[in-house]
Amino acid sequence: MSEQEATGGTGAPVLEYPLGEAGAREDGPVVLDDLGGQSFSDAVDATIVEFDDGDIVTGKVVKIDSDEVLLDIGYKSEGVIPSRELSIRNDIDPSEVVTLDEELEALVLTKEDKDGRLILSKKRAQYERAWGTIEQIKDQEGIVEGPVIEVVKGGLILDIGLRGFLPASLVDLRRVRDLQPFVGRTLECKIIELDKNRNNVVLSRRAYLEETQREQRDEFLTNLKPGEIRHGVVSSVVNFGAFVDLGGMDGLVHVSELSWKHVEHPSSVVQVGDEVTVQVLDVDLPRERISLSLKATQQDPWQEFATGHQVGELVYGRVTKLVPFGAFVQVGEGIEGLVHISEMAGHHVEAPEQVVTPGEELWVKIIDIDLDRRRISLSIKQAAEGGVVAAEYQDQFGEHAYDAQGNYIGPDYVAEAPEGAEAGAAEGDAAPPAEPAANPVLAEGIDIETPAAAEAEGATDTAASLEAADAAEAPTEV
Repeated sequence: MSEQEATGGTGAPVLEYPLGEAGAREDGPVVLDDLGGQSFSDAVDATIVEFDDGDIVTGKVVKIDSDEVLLDIGYKSEGVIPSRELSIRNDIDPSEVVTLDEELEALVLTKEDKDGRLILSKKRAQYERAWGTIEQIKDQEGIVEGPVIEVVKGGLILDIGLRGFLPASLVDLRRVRDLQPFVGRTLECKIIELDKNRNNVVLSRRAYLEETQREQRDEFLTNLKPGEIRHGVVSSVVNFGAFVDLGGMDGLVHVSELSWKHVEHPSSVVQVGDEVTVQVLDVDLPRERISLSLKATQQDPWQEFATGHQVGELVYGRVTKLVPFGAFVQVGEGIEGLVHISEMAGHHVEAPEQVVTPGEELWVKIIDIDLDRRRISLSIKQAAEGGVVAAEYQDQFGEHAYDAQGNYIGPDYVAEAPEGAEAGAAEGDAAPPAEPAANPVLAEGIDIETPAAAEAEGATDTAASLEAADAAEAPTEV
């Protein structure tokens, strides 16, 4: 029987009776052929989705294997998404990315490979969608966020629908040395560079942090005044100083402000993590920079020396450096004074090395203290004439160290017993008396006067030294 005969020639026959109680429709006629004249093969083809390579299609996950996922997109066969095309992350388990019956988008890589399979890519569909979104966000100067999925050379990779590169220098407000703890964390960043042709997206978390903290920084800087004393923590140490976190911003302590003493490298004074007390020197609002000082919160050794010493006193020091015009002598911690060549000896001296050598220890007399300029003038020549020793030497060279005739007899002390003394004592032998320590003053032929002796003579040694200084050539200060 032909198709036309089966359908009555002109159309499909109509049943004149309702269907029974078996659940068929009873409110209208039922036709035997509802294709409307369309052939069965055409009707089947009409149900198949039409697409081309590069199109984005939507489907439902129907199977998850260890190396691929099958997606039903309404095609004559399921599409295959290889595991490498599931995510921008490397070496992932497909079951961690998708679930059964999940609807998702995929990009058609090829409608039919050599095995006749439809190959799809989920990550490339996300990539295409993400580019449109990211370009819009950058135009609006917005924020993107995503988890850190990998540490690479020079920075981090974020999953923002595609691989976004976050340079190490832009991860935080200050340089981060260890990036590994950021893996897995979701970070918010600004887009600073976008190039689709090169598949290049560069992010900056520092820009985001600076933007969000600008208001707080402005308030912090406005309230910070020069002269204030603040507590902070050393956040980093560099060749030119150390940065200190004040609890809102970092300030710089320049190497010259770390200590009153000469500093070879900042790491010799502070380490990262040290809690310090600093003074605010300057606040630069336009440049958002804070200058700090560590030494300003410490005792000034020059002030301390000037307070504890007077012109005319004798102090013991060590020669640190020779220069054509004299020698520098260290007379205290971080304190150096100049012995001008004219004050090195009673006779004419052509060169300082004729009188002293670096490292030599000797007595010198203070002939001038200029605290404002931080300069001390010393004299070896006047020290040889004698005088009153400074207070820190009184225990050894005070009045108790001299007999009634003014002869030096040494300090009252108990010397350490020489080797073998304990053994001899154990055998009942008396230990030999220890020799008194050598007196550098007497060894140099310097006559030491006690304050009492000077007063008895009717004039202090300070006055005598001042008269000698007036008569001598004035030393050149450096």
